Amino acid sequence: MPTFFLAAKLLLIAFVVITSAEFFLLYLPKKSVFVERNYPERFSNGDENLLELIAENKYQFPLYIRIIEEFPIQFQIRDLQFKKHFKSNQSIKFDFKLKPTERGAYKFGVTNIFISFLGLVERKITTNEPIEIACYPSYLQLKQFQLYSTAQHQNQFGMKRIRKIGTNTEFENIKNYTIGDEYRLINWKATAKANRLMVNQFQEEKSQPVYSIIDLGRTMRMPFDGLKLLDYAINSSLVIANISLQKNEKAGLITFNKNIQDHIVADRKNHQMQLILEKLYNVQTNYLESDFGKLYAYIKRKLTQRSLLFVYTNFETIDALERQLPYLKLIKKSHVVVLILFKNSELKKLTTQKAKTTTDIYDQTIAEKFNYDKELIINRLHQFGILTIYCEPKELSINLINKYLEIKARGLF
Repeated sequence: MPTFFLAAKLLLIAFVVITSAEFFLLYLPKKSVFVERNYPERFSNGDENLLELIAENKYQFPLYIRIIEEFPIQFQIRDLQFKKHFKSNQSIKFDFKLKPTERGAYKFGVTNIFISFLGLVERKITTNEPIEIACYPSYLQLKQFQLYSTAQHQNQFGMKRIRKIGTNTEFENIKNYTIGDEYRLINWKATAKANRLMVNQFQEEKSQPVYSIIDLGRTMRMPFDGLKLLDYAINSSLVIANISLQKNEKAGLITFNKNIQDHIVADRKNHQMQLILEKLYNVQTNYLESDFGKLYAYIKRKLTQRSLLFVYTNFETIDALERQLPYLKLIKKSHVVVLILFKNSELKKLTTQKAKTTTDIYDQTIAEKFNYDKELIINRLHQFGILTIYCEPKELSINLINKYLEIKARGLF
């Protein structure tokens, strides 16, 4: 069929010409397509981090552009592409969010750009050098909770308004009585000696130490929503350190397992938060049981001033608590101790599901036993005056701030 053969040859020639033209259009110009990364200097662990890619078409004709970013291996992202039809000299911004769940270094590779005009030829352009972004404990929560402790924002964010029923004061001097001074402050011995009314003058105690004590033992390896309990503890300890510094307190840090690992002395220095943040960047748990005996000995030797201690740990059984309870009681004699325990949200889901098989009934019974043990643990701690916070990991920061404000209002330290 000569006619069809001629048509086929003409189409082949047209195909070769168009393909060659598209090839030269894409490869000859010096200016092509540019993609600029607008990434944060560091990631905030457990939070949605905003990233941007800004692409610009430098060609004098429209293009189809496809961008594939080489993401860090921790995210396991293999199917994210950015596609767009660009006009001549058009610039477009692509926004996306990444949520890291591990602290450490995240390595990005190069950016791959695929461009085409008619779709017959696609040119690959590689741009941007590989970069590494460090993932720190959640510094975004510091900003989020910065205003939570102020009275005008408490109701908005679930904070409790707590009436201040007392103040912590320390003696300053004895002065002459003036009209308006409280009668209860009269110093009768000084009045008798001076033969005129004398009153004690007090000033409110400030700059008291607030320590976050983080257990690095095996119990803190348990994961919830992608984050280990250790990461929830680290994020919340940063929040309470930041708020305590705002309240003119001293913020400090102790981490321990079989031995004391890190100790940042409580202080109010301008770079105190940065010190704590850097120290918590690389801490990890191990598979050993932590030694509260060594913790008590260290606190007795190093913490000479009465302090507020937030102890992040997790006891799953009453037997586990009883082994460490004698040391917690000894620490409580000299300091205000708040023990932070985590509610197992997975067990809560399990107990509320409808049982359909014998296995389901067995699982629910075991789950209820664990929940009952937690209640026994809390009651046991309260018997000895040890304060507790018992909540789900994701609600820890709010409950921690509430407890801190309550302790301040009650004048417990």
